[in-house]
Amino acid sequence: QEDLETNINIGNSLGVQNLLQKVKKIAKLDTLALITGETGVGKSVFAEIIHRNSLRKHQKFVSVNCGSLTETLLESLLFGHKRGAFTDAFRDKIGYFQEANGGTLFLDEITETSLAFQVKLLKVLETGIFRQVGGEHDIHTDVRIIAATNKDIKEAVDNGSFREDLYYRLN
Repeated sequence: QEDLETNINIGNSLGVQNLLQKVKKIAKLDTLALITGETGVGKSVFAEIIHRNSLRKHQKFVSVNCGSLTETLLESLLFGHKRGAFTDAFRDKIGYFQEANGGTLFLDEITETSLAFQVKLLKVLETGIFRQVGGEHDIHTDVRIIAATNKDIKEAVDNGSFREDLYYRLN
């Protein structure tokens, strides 16, 4: 599509073109988005396309694979940390929520996060406020969240491994 900034060569089938039309509509809305599909179908590609066609396209796009990180590392990467908050915290570090402020934060493999982490994430999604690990002050963030999973997220909700309120917030 001429007005859809993909800069990515992704096929011309009718199915892909229909999907790109949906992406175009989603991109214009400044809402959360949830992308589901099997591994290798291009969820991260579509997340970038949504960002590139959104009102936030001139701001940063930050991507994190939640499934490849421990809960404590994920929390530190997303929220940042203060010097001395844990053994290897030798300096203050801003997190991805601050880095992507005004832009888009892509949370890949969201269903791989723990229930405890999901509570913290839900609070940020509801309020736009978080606190760095070891921090004493609230920080406001304005990011668009795009989340993705290769799992059946409704099944994860049903079996109790994914919070229903977070699912509805993302979806």
